[in-house]
Amino acid sequence: MPSVAIVTDSASDLPPEVSARDGITVVPLTVSFGTQTFRTNVDLTTDQFWERMTAPDAPFPTTAAAAPGDFKIAYEDAFAAGAQAVVCVTVSGDLSGTLKSALVGAQQLDGRDVRVIDSRTASMGHGMLAQMAARLARSGSAVDEIEAAVEAAKARVKLYIALDTLEYLKRGGRISGARAAVGTMLSIKPIITVEQGIVENSDRVRTRAKARERVLELLTEEPLEQASILHTPHADVEEFTARFAERSGLPPAKIQVMPIGPSVGPHVGPGSVGAVVITRA
Repeated sequence: MPSVAIVTDSASDLPPEVSARDGITVVPLTVSFGTQTFRTNVDLTTDQFWERMTAPDAPFPTTAAAAPGDFKIAYEDAFAAGAQAVVCVTVSGDLSGTLKSALVGAQQLDGRDVRVIDSRTASMGHGMLAQMAARLARSGSAVDEIEAAVEAAKARVKLYIALDTLEYLKRGGRISGARAAVGTMLSIKPIITVEQGIVENSDRVRTRAKARERVLELLTEEPLEQASILHTPHADVEEFTARFAERSGLPPAKIQVMPIGPSVGPHVGPGSVGAVVITRA
């Protein structure tokens, strides 16, 4: 095991097989459908989440931050396995209480070296930062080097997702019913991003094809280091990925394709597609 352990949270949308391969511990957030509450990728897989999410008359899901005790256990397990330090990369502190939980968990371990980093982004935005940290840890980098590299890379993370419908923004209370109705009538497809740690509306484009073209433009404005395609069910992700690969010039090894999970999924809904990219330094 590397001397520096890497921890993140499930809002990163890192699938269990990927986090296991990369040696990253993922602390689960919770998602609730009515009175039923599940831990992401522990009690409920991403596929099971979308089955529930899109079921007729399903209650709109709500999410909750990971608990401080869960972070404390993750840190303790890392130290017990031989780590000398821990770097924890979390979802933006302005989007979730998870950052605070990660900090509280660290404060409960007196004398232990735990560095908690607010990614100021979400989904594979901080998932990719955690992967970067894990690569550096495996190569033998010291904790100070890993922390500095992740902090520097934060400014180079860009996220854009084209939504197929306004319905889920309405259900989540982000726009009014009247605004959603007018937008639907006009075939408006919003494009969302994360700026300064907050979800923002980047653009509104008419028709699905134009929205996806605009997302490709936004993602490939600068030379890229790597990318993660993000998608929900019914998004035609293969076509989008092929177009992105052509436009970006990135080799296949530098492009991951990841499903959006329970933490971000309720806000975007099915048919959504986009990507997180890290631009070249």
